[in-house]
Amino acid sequence: MRKFIESSLANAARAVIAKEKPEIIGVTGSVGKSSAKEAVSAVLGKRFRIRHSPKNFNTEIGLPLSVLNLPTGGKSTLAWVGVLWNAWKIKAFGAKDFPKMLVLEYGLTHPGDIAYLCDIASPLIGVETSVGESHLEFMGTVEEIAKEKRVLVERLPKNGFAVLNRDDERVWAMRNKTKATVMSYGFHEEAGVRALPESLAYMCAIDHECGMRFKMSAAGATVPVFVPNVLGKHGMYAVLAAAAVGLVKGMNLIEIADALSLYRAPSGRLRYVPGIKHTVIIDDTYNSAPKSALAALEVLRDLPVPEGAKRIAVLGDMLELGSATAEGHAAVGKKAAECADLIVLAGERMHEAEIAAKQAGVGDERIFHFGSADEAGRFVQEKMKMGDFVLVKGSQGMRMERVVKEIMAEPLDAPTLLVRQDREWLDAP
Repeated sequence: MRKFIESSLANAARAVIAKEKPEIIGVTGSVGKSSAKEAVSAVLGKRFRIRHSPKNFNTEIGLPLSVLNLPTGGKSTLAWVGVLWNAWKIKAFGAKDFPKMLVLEYGLTHPGDIAYLCDIASPLIGVETSVGESHLEFMGTVEEIAKEKRVLVERLPKNGFAVLNRDDERVWAMRNKTKATVMSYGFHEEAGVRALPESLAYMCAIDHECGMRFKMSAAGATVPVFVPNVLGKHGMYAVLAAAAVGLVKGMNLIEIADALSLYRAPSGRLRYVPGIKHTVIIDDTYNSAPKSALAALEVLRDLPVPEGAKRIAVLGDMLELGSATAEGHAAVGKKAAECADLIVLAGERMHEAEIAAKQAGVGDERIFHFGSADEAGRFVQEKMKMGDFVLVKGSQGMRMERVVKEIMAEPLDAPTLLVRQDREWLDAP
């Protein structure tokens, strides 16, 4: 049944692309691709009529659904019959008010995934965010992940553009594997679109808004930018990638900066959520891998916490790391020892993090370990005090958003602020 759905949706998506000929912007990377997709959409949406992938629709089924602007059928056979019927109608009769641009996310779990998705929707502009340890369980090595990720830019035409992260060496090496024009972004002094590191500043007020202020430089010009709800250097890459795509499409820096002021980080990606007891929650619960977890901990370390308040790191297991599981969790535990005053762990794999944190000098009064997110959330709720900053992060399967829901100031806002709030996830154990 799944193969039939995949094939039917892929054929319908190819047909509508062949007929409508939209310009396709493809975004991929081990971490940060959803944030980059949203930021690119915010910038291009200022001037152009676009459609972008909803949520994490970046798979063999999700990407065609994005092209066709159709919902998932979930676990309902009857719902899927309706989806396929609508896909057939679009294939046969065309789509009404089809956009001129599609901003699509290209996910990777197994070898060949990116190539398959490119065969459905071939991008003119390809954005590469990073290469890291995500999906090592299925890919074997980081080098293999890099090889698969670069398929996106290898497939770009000569008149296309490869938008590459200048600060990620594996991404930057892809410039030698594409026929397209290369546009780079990052903090590196050679980046085509650059955030000036010395200008980067947190603007964070409890019960108000958290974000980043910085100066952005490109093509000899510099403009000030404020992006609300984006936290940390790691979160800036999505913003810079979007600016690079905007420049490619002929937008100027002032126009881009204005569009970025309206961008909000996707749910669960280093996003500020007001907490109980007048606290700040950094919600990074969408997923986790060593690279992104280390970056999130650095954000926690660098945020301007009020005097006397604590930095609390609530960390869940990182899944799909394969042979890198022990090493990855140990690295995160060591970093947590440097960045957090209180460490709360959830899941059996975090045992390695606990050992590493204690070896780094963390005493029993600073670190606590629980079997589930629910237990960790109740404990943190008791320990939090006014002014504390709380980072919550873990892989999807750990359901760390339950911690955020336990400690957020307005739990009724969970459906709009948190990840995995649809009925299928809420009913899961």
